[in-house]
Amino acid sequence: MFAPRSNERAGPGGEDTSRFPSSYYAATSGPPIDAPALDGDGVSDFCVIGGGFAGLGAALALARMGRTVRLVEMGPIGWGASGRNGGQVHVGWHQEQPWLEQKLGLETARQMWRAALEARDHLDTLIALDPDACDYRQGLVHADHRAGNVIATHAHVAMMRDRYGYDSLTLVSRDEMRATIASDDYHGGSFDARGGHLHPLKLAQAMARAAQAAGAVVHAQTRCLALKQAADGWHVTTPNGTIRAGQVLDATGAYARALVPQGDARVLPINNYIATTAPLDPARATGLIRNGAAVSDGRYVVYYFRVTPDHRLLFGGGESYGLGMPHDIAATVRPHMLRIFPQLADVAISHAWGGTLAISPNRLPFVIEPRPGLFALNGFSGVGVVLAPWLGRAIGQAMAGAVNSGYDLLRRLPSPRFPGGPWLRWPTQALAMQFMALRDRI
Repeated sequence: MFAPRSNERAGPGGEDTSRFPSSYYAATSGPPIDAPALDGDGVSDFCVIGGGFAGLGAALALARMGRTVRLVEMGPIGWGASGRNGGQVHVGWHQEQPWLEQKLGLETARQMWRAALEARDHLDTLIALDPDACDYRQGLVHADHRAGNVIATHAHVAMMRDRYGYDSLTLVSRDEMRATIASDDYHGGSFDARGGHLHPLKLAQAMARAAQAAGAVVHAQTRCLALKQAADGWHVTTPNGTIRAGQVLDATGAYARALVPQGDARVLPINNYIATTAPLDPARATGLIRNGAAVSDGRYVVYYFRVTPDHRLLFGGGESYGLGMPHDIAATVRPHMLRIFPQLADVAISHAWGGTLAISPNRLPFVIEPRPGLFALNGFSGVGVVLAPWLGRAIGQAMAGAVNSGYDLLRRLPSPRFPGGPWLRWPTQALAMQFMALRDRI
């Protein structure tokens, strides 16, 4: 039997799972999805654990294939990283193509790029499910905070255009960067026209509504307490009932906490923090990022920011390693924001929140099947907005017996464990990452 160690009534770090964190997304997404908690036992072909992008992608795919599927989520749908992240649309994987070529070979790297483009096209179909189009806005700027990094970025743009035919990626000079972003911190970079930004909680809710419409049964406020293999498949135990399913997908991300120990050993949970300002004068807001794109910079602990439809700056900065979050998240993010935009010193913070993402040792997502009929998908390492829904769909289709190139590709990718075992992986990796973060301040 697999059983998580965390308290039944609280999320990791003691967070309240009865409601969304006090985020800008929760304040602007409308009411939560109507997804009553499980009350009594149930039976289905498939059970998905986790109501984020990956789990919803799998449930939606299975329902559209005519399979019976139940999804359980310990909080409201989209409660975890999927409903809290920066909302940035990155095309590609966390590792860039030259790294993939060197580590995995040219052919696999090319297959992964084709998969990334397919995942980006798939995202467009999901955005179209929402009446507000998930507040999607085109364009993603990569900004170099060190002048010496610009040459490498421009070489990367040339390589992607020449070797992979990706003409959506263009150079940004120092003067162009200064004309685009009202900050002296950046020296050049690149612009991806296929990138962009969106409201991630609206995306999760749109996917959940589509899954329900296709026949999936979605249960919010339904924590998985234990998984048990049985003669008829798997038993998913929750506080108020048990689901009997032929196959189970664990898509709980960084919030799994040993639900499937073999997956837990392959991820390190990291807390990241975001804040939004009070609404700005429209002209002042537009002046911060003049092309309306999202921005992600070259720091190891990356700064990412964008202007929302109601003229706020949404800024992500700072991270920590451990279960707890700062008491005052606004005070954690504000110094990072003012480092880039000191002209906002007079502006109040309206919302501040944190979320926990799962990184893998090689920063690539993975799928494992530790026992027949039990799958775990995890390790999106900060680029899950595009990849997680598509890979969730791929695994859902594969679990139902359909041939799926995305699933086959993912199964071939290496999925190493973190060194140090269950207890030492956290402090050893956290120390290494803190050292890398120190380089940002030198």
